[in-house]
Amino acid sequence: MKIVRYADEQGRVGHACWANDGSYKRLVGDIYGDYSTTDEVVRVCKILSPVAPTAILCIGLNYRKHAEESNMPIPEHPIVFMKMPSAVIGPGDAIQIPRHLASHKVDYECELAVVIGKACKNATPQNALEYVLGYTCGNDVSARDWQSEWGGGQWCKGKGFDTFAPLGPCLVTTDEIEDPNALAIRTILNNKVVQNSNTVDMVFDVKMLISFLSGSTTLAPGTVIFTGTPSGIGMARKPPLLLGAGDSVTIEIESIGQLTNTVIEELA
Repeated sequence: MKIVRYADEQGRVGHACWANDGSYKRLVGDIYGDYSTTDEVVRVCKILSPVAPTAILCIGLNYRKHAEESNMPIPEHPIVFMKMPSAVIGPGDAIQIPRHLASHKVDYECELAVVIGKACKNATPQNALEYVLGYTCGNDVSARDWQSEWGGGQWCKGKGFDTFAPLGPCLVTTDEIEDPNALAIRTILNNKVVQNSNTVDMVFDVKMLISFLSGSTTLAPGTVIFTGTPSGIGMARKPPLLLGAGDSVTIEIESIGQLTNTVIEELA
């Protein structure tokens, strides 16, 4: 099932099943518990991010070829950082280049995002996918100057600005994706493909990431895991290919769809 989170004409937020004919049929219940699809077709005014995350956990250097282009060793353990919930935006929303704490090196990163559907602690690689509600496209937007130069050795500031976690366009439930580590993934910047890979290149697959992140730690329903980006990032290119106002960036993942966002200067 493809689930969208939407706002109607009155601004009310709900969830709907994105049907094959392009219509949206209202869901009733709790997507983290019991829910069902109705025959009621809803009028969608705006598609929102598929979930409002309770936490956003992210993994760095999790594709072999990306580690190589970054001149970094393959990690022995997952590299973990976090984003603020305020970083989340949905399809069609604008990524804002920071201007109050100015950045001049804002980059794109296509990523498979995993949404946890029920409380998860001490999962094993064997049962980890039982805790997953579904998958969506993510863009780990990154201010490379704040990440590498001014962040005090940590990545959270450079990765956590408002609008730096686009998600969408929908949440695809696990019954439609048998293996999350066999999906084509790419980034399209201004109609040009700049990242083109497959999730099979992950150093730590989705099962291992969930097991690691849930070790002695409870992942609440609604936790979103950004699983890392493949090679082709803008900062690794010569010359660097960085985001600027007026750009359009699309994240595309097989079996999920396309997430497109424009780029503007910070509004306030």
